[in-house]
Amino acid sequence: MKDCNQCGKCCIKYGDGALAATQEEIDLWEIFNPEIFEYVKNGQIWFDPKSGQKLTRCPFLELEPKKTPQAPNKYTCSIYLDRPEDCRHYPSLIDEMVRDECEMIEVIDLDNPKRAQVKLDKLMAGSRPAHY
Repeated sequence: MKDCNQCGKCCIKYGDGALAATQEEIDLWEIFNPEIFEYVKNGQIWFDPKSGQKLTRCPFLELEPKKTPQAPNKYTCSIYLDRPEDCRHYPSLIDEMVRDECEMIEVIDLDNPKRAQVKLDKLMAGSRPAHY
């Protein structure tokens, strides 16, 4: 399994409303991160603060400037430390990575998905709750 190359596929795919935030996260944003909270509407995330319309993409996904025109796109999260739990836990399963065309997965991972899952679980241990 390769390190994340910041391709943004996961954020682009799930940043259109397929994500949720916990009520605790929303409450904390309201108090400590109003710049995030303004994108919350009725307990759901990523709504335009002015129009109230559902956004088709996470407003905090940012395209990094390219060093050369040929360089691949790289993305960053401007709320990385305060991102929703759904984001912190991704990816959780090898099958999910394959389905989402995650660029971290390698052919060797597909040859032995159980071993790859163990490696992924170790890699993501710091992002997941202890009971995971």
